[in-house]
Amino acid sequence: MDSLAQAMERAGMPEGDMYDLPTSTRTFPDGAHYRVEISGMETPKVLAATIDEAKKQGVPFHRSISVVRGASMLTREQLKEFAQIAHDNQVEVIMTPGPRPTWYTGRQVATPEGAFSGLRMRGMDSVRHYIMEIERCIEIGFRGFLVWDEGVLSLLNTMKQNGDLPQDVIFKVSIYAGHANPAGVRLMESLGAGSCNPVADLSLPMLAAIRSVVSIPLDIHIQLWTSMGGYNRIYETPEIARVASPCYFKMEPGPGLAMYMPWGTSEEGLAELGREKIRSIKNIIELIGETYPELKVSPQGPADLRVPLPK
Repeated sequence: MDSLAQAMERAGMPEGDMYDLPTSTRTFPDGAHYRVEISGMETPKVLAATIDEAKKQGVPFHRSISVVRGASMLTREQLKEFAQIAHDNQVEVIMTPGPRPTWYTGRQVATPEGAFSGLRMRGMDSVRHYIMEIERCIEIGFRGFLVWDEGVLSLLNTMKQNGDLPQDVIFKVSIYAGHANPAGVRLMESLGAGSCNPVADLSLPMLAAIRSVVSIPLDIHIQLWTSMGGYNRIYETPEIARVASPCYFKMEPGPGLAMYMPWGTSEEGLAELGREKIRSIKNIIELIGETYPELKVSPQGPADLRVPLPK
């Protein structure tokens, strides 16, 4: 066991999960320890309602994970309106390109056993369609995109290096990539990830171990859909911010991903859900402030965010 631990350490990995829970020494560029990330911003109306609630509650809203059903579901005019609202309010947008693997040709991933294979782009035609969607969104002014396939992440960053994609676009690795340990998250960082959302049920020692080997922000679910286990970690947020900084706190209450599909929850329902997520964020900020006053949340619109630049 000792020799194995030494071998793991020589490879740049911790020998195990970090039960001593060391305080992270890393922060966002502005010195903050945590930020707010909210998914399910499916239309301009939903985004506007969520921003309105953030202003009412006096809390920041830093990053929007947007159009989970796939950006191909919005017209160019809707996307332009979306980009303008985000720009005017200094909200970074991580756009979800279509097609999504769970809603495309090829259904193995949607079967009980096929789910073990994870979400990956099926064939090069789907990769090309995905990149076409990214290019469409870049033309409108979006600068952040969701990725769930390591090979595609590598390809996208090679295209950036070759000058085929703008240098200021960023890629967030989705929870559906399924990474759950320091080796996997460090691989995502090496492939050019701007941030990574590990699986949602990791313990504090597991998160601390990941933080010990990567610098990129970790996107951490605090509330999770019922369909993926369903839990509420609000009272753990002070410790998560302390050991995993810099991190985005992500709220995903509700029955499951299907509520974001076109046949799921109504636009009005999604707007109210966005407001509910903001109210939960207010509780988190207050709790962390009471527990660890030295841990800071970024103000609205820090300079390093990739806020849309409408064209």
